[in-house]
Amino acid sequence: MENIQYDFGMIGLGTMGSNLLQNISDHGYRSAGYDLDKAKVENLNQLNQENIHGFSDLKEFTSSLKSPKTVMLLVPAGKIVDSVINELLEVLDKGDIIIDGGNSHFTDTERRFVDLEKKGYHFIGMGVSGGEEGARRGPSMMPGGDKQAYEVVAPILKKIAAHVDGEPTVAYMGERSAGHFVKMVHNGIEYAIMQLISETYEILKRGLQLSDAEIYDVFKKWNDGRLQSYLMEITRDIFAFKKPGENHLLLNDIKDEAKAKGTGKWTSQAAMDLALPIPIIDVAVSMRDLSKYKDLRTKAAEIYPNSLDENNSRKLEINTDQLENAFYFAMVSAYAQGMHLLFAANLEYKYGLSLDTIAKIWRGGCIIRSAFLEDIFAAYEKNPELKHLFLDKNIQENISKSVSSIRKVISEAALKGIAIPAFYASMGYFDNFRNETMPANLIQAQRDFFGSHTYELIGKEGVFHTEWED
Repeated sequence: MENIQYDFGMIGLGTMGSNLLQNISDHGYRSAGYDLDKAKVENLNQLNQENIHGFSDLKEFTSSLKSPKTVMLLVPAGKIVDSVINELLEVLDKGDIIIDGGNSHFTDTERRFVDLEKKGYHFIGMGVSGGEEGARRGPSMMPGGDKQAYEVVAPILKKIAAHVDGEPTVAYMGERSAGHFVKMVHNGIEYAIMQLISETYEILKRGLQLSDAEIYDVFKKWNDGRLQSYLMEITRDIFAFKKPGENHLLLNDIKDEAKAKGTGKWTSQAAMDLALPIPIIDVAVSMRDLSKYKDLRTKAAEIYPNSLDENNSRKLEINTDQLENAFYFAMVSAYAQGMHLLFAANLEYKYGLSLDTIAKIWRGGCIIRSAFLEDIFAAYEKNPELKHLFLDKNIQENISKSVSSIRKVISEAALKGIAIPAFYASMGYFDNFRNETMPANLIQAQRDFFGSHTYELIGKEGVFHTEWED
């Protein structure tokens, strides 16, 4: 192995790292892997692939790489990334390339980019989406940072990415921390759509009282139509999965407590810092948090029984076509809010984002890939300066046809006491988005009353304050 020079190095040989290396090898590139866990190194070497070799010694690992050396990190976000980078700087040369492929917070990526640039190293912060299967067969990748370095690694990334219409689902996102910001927003949209699907499940099960087999049929039908997406597809499959020898769904044995790794929360925080509303993502994050309070929810269920439907007998007066329309409306809202956040971040952070390119690479490989992304891509390709998806004529026509359905679904669910907060959020956001005159004037009057925060007047220049108590 001493004479072989590898094209690409990977630090972190968990399932994602190992699968990406095999993907790279499949496309004719030699790749080296490194991990502190010798068992993972041994597992990699037992693959017996000529183009892959694992190392337990960091210096041997980096010495095996071609110059300029390219090293990608797939390690947990946070201090571990900084620790690994510091170790790497002792064995790399100036001009070498470091790629952080984990889910790092964009502010950490911003700091690392500036620091490494000063020291003479090329740094790329790259979001990777698609899970284990995506890593092995073709993920969607969102690299940002050093554009010169991206051009060096682009041939490999384009080969290993998923492809849609013959085009790879990877592209340069923009300056500094742009790649990880885009991936963070991707995950925020993912949170929102998963919450919407779970609320739809609640409506189908409790509201329409469908059996598991009937719910499977609904999700299957929807996935064959305009709601086709990866998340809809796996939801369909979950409603068909039974453990060998058992006659009930595994789903029904799983606790109703959802965990999270923090990217949804980061999305909400970033949006609040930019003073931009993304309520459907905020709600999705909050509902995951609420799900963890199982003991409290159990006690509350005892003392607050659902008096709206004590016998659980009345079905919602809706059909699955109306529910499909409502889901479509809310799903569009989730994507629209995420894209609006990207639009605002681009102005604030001067990333140089191209929203049509982002939509284009999300069409394949990633978790939020869906048929609707074709519409998003078309909207931004037609008008790169589009401020909000709701203003696109084609999307406006489609969601207008769904408004009556989501109002009906929300009304019926409320009357039966079924909680669908993500649906509520999508409707409330839309109704205020199209509200030329919001009641925010009263809020501003209150602020001036108790805190002398001043206000502006309609049709009159200047800032004003009133002594209200006088």
